[in-house]
Amino acid sequence: MGCGSPERRISGSNVAPLPSHRRGPTLPSHRPPRLPGQVALPEQKSAAPSPARLERFNSAPVDAVEHALLTCCRSLRWAHRLADHRPYPNLDALLAAADEAAYDLTPADIAEALAGESLTLLPDGTYSAAHTALSAAQAAYESRFGHVFVICLDDATPEEALDQVLAAIRSRLTNDPEEERVITADELRRLAKGRLSRLVRHSIGPSVPERPF
Repeated sequence: MGCGSPERRISGSNVAPLPSHRRGPTLPSHRPPRLPGQVALPEQKSAAPSPARLERFNSAPVDAVEHALLTCCRSLRWAHRLADHRPYPNLDALLAAADEAAYDLTPADIAEALAGESLTLLPDGTYSAAHTALSAAQAAYESRFGHVFVICLDDATPEEALDQVLAAIRSRLTNDPEEERVITADELRRLAKGRLSRLVRHSIGPSVPERPF
């Protein structure tokens, strides 16, 4: 899945479990894939969040904050840790804490987070070969590793996303399970960090309440 919004299945107190393999984000309609050799674009900078927005994050009830954090990464340990270590003086400090918490996730925590991720889907009307290629690649990956494929696409344009997903799946299918576990954990970390940054900047996607805290 791509770094942009939380998704597949994206827990904590008062958070209802999401069904596994729920529909995920949709990629834009797109030309036929030009497989490997994609080059990620430089990350685009966003405006810093307003002090008031960060203050709401710091001062909101813990349950509300944990619920919002679980839309970024569905690991209870990760969400509890970030909520418990408030307040944060600025966004950089919050994102650094998010990275540190992600690095400390156990294999069980990573499995829990993966259960909250969604398959990337294509929009209706996309040429059938793209659907076939993506579905086959995702199925092959899940058959080999036992969990959904995740990838952060924050640096990719919408037009590049499908190519990058297909190329990455095919490349990572050659990994052994331990190699892929390390890569998957890092992609989850990057996804969570990007989602958290957008959450606090108030660029919130449709699956997250406009004002979660």
